[in-house]
Amino acid sequence: MGKVVHFEIHVDDMERAKAFYGEVFGWTYEDWSGYAGMPYWGAITGDPGAMGINGALMQRKGPSPQQGQPLNGYACTLGVGDYDATEAKILAHGGKLALAKYALPGMAWQGYYIDTEGNTFGIHQPDLKAK
Repeated sequence: MGKVVHFEIHVDDMERAKAFYGEVFGWTYEDWSGYAGMPYWGAITGDPGAMGINGALMQRKGPSPQQGQPLNGYACTLGVGDYDATEAKILAHGGKLALAKYALPGMAWQGYYIDTEGNTFGIHQPDLKAK
């Protein structure tokens, strides 16, 4: 089986990216640069006993994604408890709207944003009443 066990977010400004994900989602970090041979910060995304995975922020090795271009890679979606409050934090900390909140009827609220580094990510709030 090919279960996803780790993610990497490529960033231009490591401190700005750490601040964004730390302030919006409460992530903490461990410096794994020595293992990777480059700026590489392990992202601890929550309780180890909860569903989900940890990943890392790594120094981008090429140009940043250009606005309006199709996604070239995977978009990670983060589970949230309060969609609207999370969206407000994203926007207040420099993120931008990519695709507005929409219902996955009978399942959840979903939407997509662009982080401070130009990367696309989603947020997802379960809600059986979404329509």
